[in-house]
Amino acid sequence: MEKTAMAAAVWMVPLLLVFAQFSEANGEGFDVRQHLSTVSRYGAVKDIVVNSTFVPSNAVDGCTPIHLNLVARHGTRSPTKKRMRELDRLASHLKELISHAEQNKLSLDKLPAWVRSWESPWKGKLKGGELISPGEEELYDLGMRTRERFPQLFEEPYHPDVYVIKATQIPRASASAVAFGMGLLTGKGKLGPAEHKAFAVTSESRASDLMLRFFESCQSYKVYRQNKEPSVAELKEPVLDKITAALVSRYGLDFTRQDTASLWFLCKQEASLLDVTNQACDLFKPSEVELLEWTDDLEVFLLKGYGNSINYKMGVPLLEDIVQSMEQAIKSHEEKQPPGSYEKARLRFAHAETVVPFSCLLGLFLEGSEFKKIQKEQPLDLPPTPPMKSHTRGSAVAPFAGNNMLVLHSCPASSSSSKYYIQVLHNERPIPMPGCGGSDVCPFEEFKEKIVNPHLKHDYTALCAVKPEPLNEKPVNSKLSLAFRWIFGWGRDADADEL
Repeated sequence: MEKTAMAAAVWMVPLLLVFAQFSEANGEGFDVRQHLSTVSRYGAVKDIVVNSTFVPSNAVDGCTPIHLNLVARHGTRSPTKKRMRELDRLASHLKELISHAEQNKLSLDKLPAWVRSWESPWKGKLKGGELISPGEEELYDLGMRTRERFPQLFEEPYHPDVYVIKATQIPRASASAVAFGMGLLTGKGKLGPAEHKAFAVTSESRASDLMLRFFESCQSYKVYRQNKEPSVAELKEPVLDKITAALVSRYGLDFTRQDTASLWFLCKQEASLLDVTNQACDLFKPSEVELLEWTDDLEVFLLKGYGNSINYKMGVPLLEDIVQSMEQAIKSHEEKQPPGSYEKARLRFAHAETVVPFSCLLGLFLEGSEFKKIQKEQPLDLPPTPPMKSHTRGSAVAPFAGNNMLVLHSCPASSSSSKYYIQVLHNERPIPMPGCGGSDVCPFEEFKEKIVNPHLKHDYTALCAVKPEPLNEKPVNSKLSLAFRWIFGWGRDADADEL
């Protein structure tokens, strides 16, 4: 193993330098706001095409949408109180580093001027995590676009039983529901110049919300996450250490790994919340931003996404609720119930921890072979490291206001086709479902058979109460060998329960 570690030491630096040179040479037009993982603003990433070869189906042309399910993440929010304190500590440590450098007469000529006097924009703020104005606009605009896209669904007078709006009890989620509802119902009421309409937003208690906060009540998931977080942090360390060494060399301050992590967090907050990209983000080269983005995406993958089946199996109650709502819509349509007597939309507002698992249950962003793996509850490979492109980037899967829409269509009867079809939109764009032959449109019964039913064998109570199986993680003998595995893509054993 010592020889393996030495080999890693020899190869690590030149390989990373090759990647850095490649990335910098191709970095023209690089927009850091599109590389902030789940901290990305919706407007910065919603029009990015994940699969450039995919052609949306025309199977629902001439059909009528009769029901809409929406699962959306809250909009852009302020940092939490815990992360604001982290930025305060960063400000204090930067002052200490500058003072130490000056006392030792070290050159700070390359240090950007803003660093010398920087204070956190959230210094002194006592509360955090709330929806901010850009987040309100994201959801308001989404509500308006949804009504414009599906005018047949939203032509009836508002009633809370026809247009059901649900949110978690977390204020940023309920505020997002309100902003969406205001956009959706603008001009439908008599309140104020904009003719707003009052509407209802309902929530379950945090302790019993199995639809939108299933992760909070699932004990087996909590155990898995607690056990997995240290190894996730260890996977990140080679990237953080390499970039920390680059920052020290570049700017002359003795940055620590924690400083690098905090500066990356500051970059994301400045770029996303304040639209400032020429301060903290400018400290990093584009190649370094992509590596840091990869570490965030890796965490999302392992703790929320396809990295372990418990991450998404616990979302089955939400999937069941969605299918039941569509079955009820079909029943009402078949019975020709009068308009205004049955539900036409169920609109939900929650968190990345809701949207990511739900996307996994649908098999989104996967190739056909990968979809077969998750149906068998087998682990997927880790997201590829830059410069290779990943189709499960956090900025694409669950940015602020990220959403999935499932649109139920009624189509003219045909002897060779289904009468009811499901179309799936991710961030308002048609997206292929590998379980339905790579189409964004699927006959309703086929959707249930191939995508939904394989998951319904799981009972939430049993799944979340059982003792988690051993992780069976393969030992990593040193951080250096871990970095070696990371660079070459080794250790991505599809037969292993965990990575």
